[in-house]
Amino acid sequence: MGKIARDQHVPEIAASPAFSLAATVDPVARLDGVEAYADLAAMLEARPDISAVALCTPPQVRFGLARAALLAGRDVLLEKPPGVTVAEVHTLERIAAAKGRVLFTAWHSQFAPGIDAAREWLAGRRVTGAEIVWREDVRWSHPGQDWIFEPGGTGVYDPGINALSILTRIIPSDLRVVSAEHDLPGNRAAPIGARLVMATEDGAPVTMDMEFREQGEALWDMVIRTDRGDLTLSKGGAVVSAAGLDISKTGGALPDEYRRIYERFADLVALRRSDVDAAPLQLTADAFLAARWAMADPFEW
Repeated sequence: MGKIARDQHVPEIAASPAFSLAATVDPVARLDGVEAYADLAAMLEARPDISAVALCTPPQVRFGLARAALLAGRDVLLEKPPGVTVAEVHTLERIAAAKGRVLFTAWHSQFAPGIDAAREWLAGRRVTGAEIVWREDVRWSHPGQDWIFEPGGTGVYDPGINALSILTRIIPSDLRVVSAEHDLPGNRAAPIGARLVMATEDGAPVTMDMEFREQGEALWDMVIRTDRGDLTLSKGGAVVSAAGLDISKTGGALPDEYRRIYERFADLVALRRSDVDAAPLQLTADAFLAARWAMADPFEW
């Protein structure tokens, strides 16, 4: 029952016509008026009537929980990223298929209101380049959350992977990592800043600047250049313009991403179909393989 569960999942489950919150699992935290368990195994045993589980934990512990839920015959929604490694995701996908369960990797930024319009506009166009800026103050976005700088937490890629999930959703081409530079605080295990160079299948350059030490307003922006004009995405996908015209039709409103996530999950459950996307995590893993590392000042909250 961490920040993302309380801020996003609990309100959307409460508002959903398809789901209701029957129980929570957390060693310590509780919600008033909701049945609570200290561990998932106890909940799975005590409540066979609960048919779906949303896992909102840090990624380092998610695989074992997801595996247990699937083996117990429950459908599973995974917060992003869906695992520490790509192999974990593929293993869970195999288990879900074998057990006839639904597995949904919920990349929330793919559900920002301008993403579908961006994908449609880029279809049939040739991407000639792209620049992404994804910068925020970690003390604002993840206050005191040490897990993000632990192995598997991915550091600045935790927000950066949101941009990667958008790219892999809207660009009509595979992406590959060319090079990366990571800034590693001397007292942490994951980068606090990163510069990433990728390329489309035919070699168009895609650059990405990620930073956790940004002061002031967060910057979640990208420009995708094509043979027939540029597409600009800002505010994490809330505003999208193409060739200078607003195509997002959102008025800059904050993305209602999690409502759309639970609508999608409800559809998948009804159809008995999984939706598993490991592409953003694969690019992140490849960046860690390809990176040069530079030491940065120690980081304290």
